[in-house]
Amino acid sequence: MSDSNPAAPIRPRQVRCPACGGNSLYSSANPYRPFCSARCKGVDLGAWASEEFKLPDDTPPDESFGDPRLQ
Repeated sequence: MSDSNPAAPIRPRQVRCPACGGNSLYSSANPYRPFCSARCKGVDLGAWASEEFKLPDDTPPDESFGDPRLQ
């Protein structure tokens, strides 16, 4: 058995905010987690909405032009 103290308070974890890179408290006390603020959460949502996080498409473009009935 270990000698850990079960009554010891659990310290909240500090993480890096994905938007600004600052410190953010990752606990239920932070309603914006993993972001540090409402502003950073909104900036991230706006980036997703404007498709700034889009992955590059490596598939070649479809080469069919014109009327498909004639091909």
